[in-house]
Amino acid sequence: MRERASLADQPVPRRRRAGMWVLPEVRWASVATVLFLVGSLVQVADGPSWLWWGLYLACYVTGGWEPGWAGLQALWERKLDVDLLMVLAAIGAVAIGQVFDGGLLIVIFAISGALEAIATKRTEDSVRGLLDLAPERAARLTDAGEEIVDTAVLRVGDLIVVRPGERIGGDGEVVDGSGDVDQATITGEALPVDKRVGDEVFAGTLNGTGVLRVRITRPAEDTVIARIVAMVAEASATKARTQLFIEKIEQRYSIGMVAATVALFVIPLLFGAALEPTLLRAMTFMIVASPCAVVLATMPPLLSAIANAGRHGVLVKSAVVLERLGAITRVAFDKTGTLTEGTPRVAEIRALPGAGITDTELLALAASAEHPSEHPLGRAVVAAARDAGIAPRPAGDFSSAPGRGVSARVDGRGIEVGSPLRLLDDDHGQARATVAELEEAGNTAVVVLVDGLPAGVLGLSDRVRPAAAETMTRLTALTGAEPVLLTGDNRRAAARLAGEVGITDVRAGLLPQDKVAAVRELEARGAKVMVVGDGVNDAPALAAAHTGVAMGRGGSDLALDTADAVVTRDELAAIPAVIGLARRARRLVIANLVIAATFIGVLVVWDLVGHLPLPLGVAGHEGSTVIVGLNGLRLLRKSAWRRAASSTGGRPNNLPDGRRVH
Repeated sequence: MRERASLADQPVPRRRRAGMWVLPEVRWASVATVLFLVGSLVQVADGPSWLWWGLYLACYVTGGWEPGWAGLQALWERKLDVDLLMVLAAIGAVAIGQVFDGGLLIVIFAISGALEAIATKRTEDSVRGLLDLAPERAARLTDAGEEIVDTAVLRVGDLIVVRPGERIGGDGEVVDGSGDVDQATITGEALPVDKRVGDEVFAGTLNGTGVLRVRITRPAEDTVIARIVAMVAEASATKARTQLFIEKIEQRYSIGMVAATVALFVIPLLFGAALEPTLLRAMTFMIVASPCAVVLATMPPLLSAIANAGRHGVLVKSAVVLERLGAITRVAFDKTGTLTEGTPRVAEIRALPGAGITDTELLALAASAEHPSEHPLGRAVVAAARDAGIAPRPAGDFSSAPGRGVSARVDGRGIEVGSPLRLLDDDHGQARATVAELEEAGNTAVVVLVDGLPAGVLGLSDRVRPAAAETMTRLTALTGAEPVLLTGDNRRAAARLAGEVGITDVRAGLLPQDKVAAVRELEARGAKVMVVGDGVNDAPALAAAHTGVAMGRGGSDLALDTADAVVTRDELAAIPAVIGLARRARRLVIANLVIAATFIGVLVVWDLVGHLPLPLGVAGHEGSTVIVGLNGLRLLRKSAWRRAASSTGGRPNNLPDGRRVH
């Protein structure tokens, strides 16, 4: 018995996530940033020049050696990337005394690399940790009796026994027993599902109060939970990385700039020009043509928008993600825990005519009988009674039957609360009609019997999040396409929720791989799809989508780390707002690029066809950098979020089919 108890009592292990300091990119970027900041303070405070020069140069070494080495490796492979270009530009800045500007470039690139390394490592850790959901051991039944084995050795056809409170060790079919199984990790359903002989169960799901005998139908490496791991890893590896504009043109720009600088230095020397003025002219060209202003034209608007979104409850993980958000044309939502709060509540109380009982008395009796129960539906009934100011009465002879419900004696009467399938007979026509009506409306029906006779029916449902309907309307106006509902829940519950929030494209009963297929189908039609979810079962779709957004408060670790952005306060209204803010950031980036390109073009032409004094070249280059930087910082203001929250993508009051938005 001790061995059996250990299976039920064994908690789900959690891998301890290693801190970000184990990553060398983070350590080097942190040291470089500190050296740069200290050097800036010493310089501003008129400290010794040798000191702040030394600090800046140390910043160059600590923050620049990794991108420099990466650039040299790319050069060895006959590629010229912006990493090496930035290091060369920084060295050029030092050569003409602009050590601060070079240090700023180094710090920007070091921090960008560190953030990318952190995001990659967290996703990898969560994918590995997902396997911990499945138990390490299971009780296998053999001719010799029961033995405890590792779940990895289970084979198709093996028979295992799963007791109350244990996690199921493998995908299989129930061959004996019944019980309520919490399979939210796989399907996202908010309520435990009644499992009986012939029903399918999944590895890693939690058995409730019954004893199940399960015949394994899939090997350990092919369970649904294992396939989720594989799908997330595959989608993360193959998902095309949408790069920033400067990164898309970096190869051509880098080659062109380096070639022009070398030509500007070598060709005049071949024709007998003096070394010093030729070198000064080439160096001036490299400074004015360096993409500092272009980098700052791109980053400040995006980083400012990220900071503003963070203040309003949306964590956007990178500037690349913000660019993706600005391109969204279709949004797909999970149901439970995303559009709903993920916890059941009593939505309907129906005392049956002729039962001689009121709705209030029906709720009081049901809550009194359910008070000792730990079942989610029982807790919802008790919570509803308390909200109505009804105190549960003392109950005796309490018992709970898996798949059936609970029974107790309250005020001398026998009360049963549970499944209509188990408690109602064929001659209970009126009760069955009420159950059918509630279930047709998307509720989970619970029957209440008093002294063996049906007295009423309770309808339980998941609570829709505030502003869900308004959010759907705004997203439709913003993207030009109605949102999609992708859920593992049953079709009735999905249809009821969709009707409440205004979604017409409903896809229910989906397993994780089905959600991925739905996302790929939408993207095959040309849509840039955002998936919003919260559970383990949503993670593959979050990874496969153009952009994945997770709900932060109740989201699983895997969903939070796989997603590109997290709504930390679970406010649905923040989703259209952050899309609007991302679109504003994209417009500012384009404006800044025009400004930067104009300055660079004028200064380069001046240097090539005339004589551009180095101080004037530096001043023009730095001036353009300051202008685009300040322009991008406009998105830090609170008004930027308010404008984004009220924007409708250029269609202020009309839906695509001409209907008005109110």
